[in-house]
Amino acid sequence: MNLFKHRRVGLSDLMLMAVACLISLMCLLPLIYILSLSLSDKSAATAGLVTFLPVDFTWSSYTYLLREHGFYLAFMVSVKRVLIGCSINFILTILMAYPLAKEKSEFKSRNIYMWVILVTMLFNGGLIPWYMVVKSLHLTNTIWALTLPLAVPVFNVILLMNFFRGLPKEISEAAAIDGSGPWRLLLTIFLPLSLPAVATVTLFSFINHWNAFFDGLILINTQSKIPLQTYIQQLVIPQPNNLTRPEDIVNLLSQRTTNAAKIVVTMLPILLVYPFLQKYFVGGITLGSVKE
Repeated sequence: MNLFKHRRVGLSDLMLMAVACLISLMCLLPLIYILSLSLSDKSAATAGLVTFLPVDFTWSSYTYLLREHGFYLAFMVSVKRVLIGCSINFILTILMAYPLAKEKSEFKSRNIYMWVILVTMLFNGGLIPWYMVVKSLHLTNTIWALTLPLAVPVFNVILLMNFFRGLPKEISEAAAIDGSGPWRLLLTIFLPLSLPAVATVTLFSFINHWNAFFDGLILINTQSKIPLQTYIQQLVIPQPNNLTRPEDIVNLLSQRTTNAAKIVVTMLPILLVYPFLQKYFVGGITLGSVKE
């Protein structure tokens, strides 16, 4: 009872914590199930005996995974995509957000460009025109088909632009008086002070490129060039015409533990990167989303 005497909203806090724990549990249970499935014996997985604890614990799925050439190729394609795509996103997002953060008196066409990029957030050209543009540029079946169409993430631009606009103007004015030009202002003033927002948009770009599977399904025709998520999608959601024989269905069921191991390995890069950027994440989101 002392807790409720000192805190007027103690009951509300407990209810919110209970709801948050329930939602967190609902998000974690599928991951726990996949992890348990990957560490279980094939016969137990095929029989449907695995729940949230491994049955007949074994590392055989991960041992097999180390020897599978297709998974390794898809993994390296995704790594290459992330390195190229995030680098392009990082450079273009900063170069676009920096001038848009200026006042209209400094950049007279600012509002025009803002309307242009806002329209792209609300409308797009459609799937078929998107594919036709990529194909007409001869980008299909290359790594550039996976990176260039996502070169300028508009949401990240707006987030970083708002963060730039929230920085004290006196700092940039003092640097300009000392003789700093636009490039020096950007590299020595804006970027160091905007580390939380830069880390946030970098994390967004990393997640978008790593988790994307649909563009690889549409734009890549060679099996050795598909990204990891497309590779996983083809395993988890096989085509119906590939399951015409009973032995095909049995073979698919026997691969459940191996496919679960592939999904677990696919999640590891995100789980390893996020803790290093988490301390910047909340600050980057809140401080970069309060201005127009």
